[in-house]
Amino acid sequence: MKTQPQSNQAKNQEVAKLSNIKIEQLSRQPILESSISKSEDGKWIIHKTIITDIKPVSYFEKVLG
Repeated sequence: MKTQPQSNQAKNQEVAKLSNIKIEQLSRQPILESSISKSEDGKWIIHKTIITDIKPVSYFEKVLG
């Protein structure tokens, strides 16, 4: 039996099925950004990764305390 590719509407409905708890968990995850470029002289590949993690100050006060 062949399956048809999902339409955009079906995919959107799948995303809408995420629970509020799962959305909250996902919003707490770090934001990852990655970029790849070539050096000016063309001899090197530069792979840069930025991890952005947002935590309340109270979290760090407890960790360091």
